[in-house]
Amino acid sequence: MAYGTGNKVFGKRPQQHVLILASGDRIRHMAIRPWMAALAVCVLGSLVIGYLAATSYLVIRDDLIGATMARQARMQHDYEDRIAALRAQLDRITSRQLLDQQVMEQKVEKLLEQQSALFSRHGKLGSLLDRAEESGLKPADGLGSKAQPSSSAAPERQAALGGGLKTVENLLGKKTGADTGSALAYAPLRENLADRADRVFSKITLSLKSIEKQQIAKIADLTVGASQTADAIATILRRTGVELASSSPEYQTVGIGGPFVEPELRSSAFEASLDQLDAALSRLESVRETARNLPFGNPAPGHGVTSRFGNRIDPFLGRLALHAGIDFQADNGDEIKATGAGKVIAAGPASGYGNMVEIDHGQGITTRYGHMSRILVDVGDVVATGDLIGRAGSTGRATGPHVHYEVRRDGNAIDPIHFLNAGMKLTTYLQ
Repeated sequence: MAYGTGNKVFGKRPQQHVLILASGDRIRHMAIRPWMAALAVCVLGSLVIGYLAATSYLVIRDDLIGATMARQARMQHDYEDRIAALRAQLDRITSRQLLDQQVMEQKVEKLLEQQSALFSRHGKLGSLLDRAEESGLKPADGLGSKAQPSSSAAPERQAALGGGLKTVENLLGKKTGADTGSALAYAPLRENLADRADRVFSKITLSLKSIEKQQIAKIADLTVGASQTADAIATILRRTGVELASSSPEYQTVGIGGPFVEPELRSSAFEASLDQLDAALSRLESVRETARNLPFGNPAPGHGVTSRFGNRIDPFLGRLALHAGIDFQADNGDEIKATGAGKVIAAGPASGYGNMVEIDHGQGITTRYGHMSRILVDVGDVVATGDLIGRAGSTGRATGPHVHYEVRRDGNAIDPIHFLNAGMKLTTYLQ
């Protein structure tokens, strides 16, 4: 009870607010509770805020729309600028690619020209190397006979040229069908291809230059060899009294002339080296031809000398007399051969010689073969060195069968032993 009483004193309820609504005789009342007041305030606040927000939106709507459009315009301009920059970069890459391609094509054309020049040089070298081999000069390694591509250096050169050029063509997309767009899309790949192409070009260029230097060096070796051989033959010929005509115009006795024309300028040292080799081989061939035509052979190979050139006791008169030739021991019917190329100017009986053959070898030099048992050539015949011209015998002023051999220059008898010794020395140069 005490607790209940106290509760009434201290737990007094607050007074409620009552809203009375009167309409005619009808009276209504409604108690306003706190939550209803709070709800009304919230609804009213929401309406006020909404009204203020709508009013603000209507006021600043144009500004918001303008700001949004400006932002979109800025974004569009940024996109357009980016696209323009990318297009400019693409144009630069395309231009650089085209320029690199043009440079590479020019390099390829240059390499092809050098390759063509090398093959054409092989053609020029062919005849010269054939002549060098015929002259007994062995070409150095890498310049094979006729300068065919099958020489020892040719496979490496063809590999360097063909492989290198094929690689370049692949880089250019000529044989691989490479898409230019893909190369443009990847700048690092293009740079790698360009670097690779430069390395290939450098390697091939160095290879071509190396081949050219080797060719020039080996041609120079052949030139020196031909000159030395020609000099050696000329020295031997001069010791026998044979003077070779100089090829210099100032020493030529024939008439020369013609209009003045500017000299032809060679495009490279290679052409000059070919001219030098050609001149050296021509001189060697001329000297060798002269040596082959002159009587440096033996008329009776394998037979000993029984009487030398010079004063001796005449076998018939028993007093001193000049023996104008040398005698070779021989039996009747043994072969007598021409000691040099020439033309038969006498073939028949001659006083003291019996059956005699005389051959003119040019340069005022003639040879006589006496005491033949049989003559096998006629006047006017052209004979070569080693041709059979008769048979040994004892006709004429002879004590027995043998071969009497004379060498004459301008009609004067000279010692044939000098020509025989020179012939033995020339054997190695004339083969």
